[in-house]
Amino acid sequence: MLSTRVIACLDVHNGRTVKGVNFINLNDAGDPVEQAKLYSNIGADEICFLDISATNEKRKAMFNIISKTAECCFVPLTVGGGVNSVNDFRELLNCGADKISINSSAVYNPNLIRQSSDKFGNQCVVLAIDANENKSMPSGYEVTTHGGKKKTNIDVLQWAKEGVKKGAGEILLTSMTSDGTKKGYNLKLTKLISENVTVPVIASGGAGNPKDMVDVVLKAGASAVLAASIFHFGIHSIWSVKREMLKNGIKIRECEKKNE
Repeated sequence: MLSTRVIACLDVHNGRTVKGVNFINLNDAGDPVEQAKLYSNIGADEICFLDISATNEKRKAMFNIISKTAECCFVPLTVGGGVNSVNDFRELLNCGADKISINSSAVYNPNLIRQSSDKFGNQCVVLAIDANENKSMPSGYEVTTHGGKKKTNIDVLQWAKEGVKKGAGEILLTSMTSDGTKKGYNLKLTKLISENVTVPVIASGGAGNPKDMVDVVLKAGASAVLAASIFHFGIHSIWSVKREMLKNGIKIRECEKKNE
């Protein structure tokens, strides 16, 4: 049985970590390089660095900041934002990223999933899905792009299955309606995807406390939990999450109590 991963997410805008609610009203949450170093030292299993404005601004990711982040990060680093080609994959991997997250670009060019998977291995390809509730969709959820700003008329479950078939090695699943609310993950959505794909599913959007993270693993089958706000603003620590998981029989990679 694999350990459940606790992932700290750095949503980066203009070189700073930010966090809002439902992807809007962004508040400054610190320097991404320093935060990555901190989370790496206090027990995060992975760091996720998402340049959230790159796609909307039609630019590439900030390679210099990503490189600095990778240099001080001693756990796997996933990078996303502004990735549109196999060459972008190569550049980010050369900057020190371990995995690359693709979202909007994969929707508009699904072959990018296969091309990057064939070139670098599916363990490097994370398909990020931003899901919004839409009762007209077969699954009840629609894929959105550009940070949730654009609808696609693509069913989330159909897209998740297609992405895995094309070579995605992992799915980063974000509930847009839950993001930043601290009211808990969308268990229904997470369970729907985790039960119908053969790759790990990272639950994202809505973590408010360690119990939320336990619930999305035990009740919805998530392989990893991702959070931003509760870690950035000191509401809960990495260790408090892992301690709650241990209490509930979830296998984890243990860490020192440095952040309590």
